[in-house]
Amino acid sequence: MGRNAQDASAKDEKRALWYLRKIPLLETVPSEKLGELAAAVEIREIPRRQVIYLPGDPGDRVFFINGGRVKCSKVTRDGKELTLAYRGAGHIFGELCVMDGAPRDEMAEAMKNAIITELPREVFQELLLTDAKLAFAFACIVGERRKQIETKLEHLVFRDVQAKLAALLLELGEEYGVEHEEGLQIGLKITHQEMANLIGSTRETISLTLAQFKKKGLLDLNGRSVVLKDQSGLGAMT
Repeated sequence: MGRNAQDASAKDEKRALWYLRKIPLLETVPSEKLGELAAAVEIREIPRRQVIYLPGDPGDRVFFINGGRVKCSKVTRDGKELTLAYRGAGHIFGELCVMDGAPRDEMAEAMKNAIITELPREVFQELLLTDAKLAFAFACIVGERRKQIETKLEHLVFRDVQAKLAALLLELGEEYGVEHEEGLQIGLKITHQEMANLIGSTRETISLTLAQFKKKGLLDLNGRSVVLKDQSGLGAMT
């Protein structure tokens, strides 16, 4: 390897190490071990709307988001979509491959320009086997996400659209809420179609229900921005 190539490799590893240190899940991993991981990861910049993986793709790596937003969803053959979750900066996704290395059964797509760190499954699995604190933290994430999926399933089966949408708005407000003079503004630009995909509905139904909520004084709409004016009222509907 020439001098220039060595310098470029060292620079890439330094950049990878900087990104690894920004990942909350890895905050307890010793610096020496992070330095070893830096040589194994790949940093990628993903343009908005680019697919990261599709159902059937190999489950050979886990992903960490260093910037941007990623959508994980189930897509049927006829094009219907159910959004499982949005993942933001600091989050891990594609994590279930660590268990068995099975092919992907969902789709991951960048919703905003994203920077992601890719770590080979075998490397992450070996790290988990040698670091009890990390393994426990990872298990907690997997368990919490399992609980979220079970709650989503319960809502899809047992709740009507108004209850599901009210619950979704409160959830988004809790995670992305910003104080506003009229209430709590959801600091996340989300389309009516994206809301529909999150609760198993249609764009038209979401638009109609949001209009009804606005008429009741529960919220206000300004383009893709939503301000929750009466959180208690929304909570009573869930």
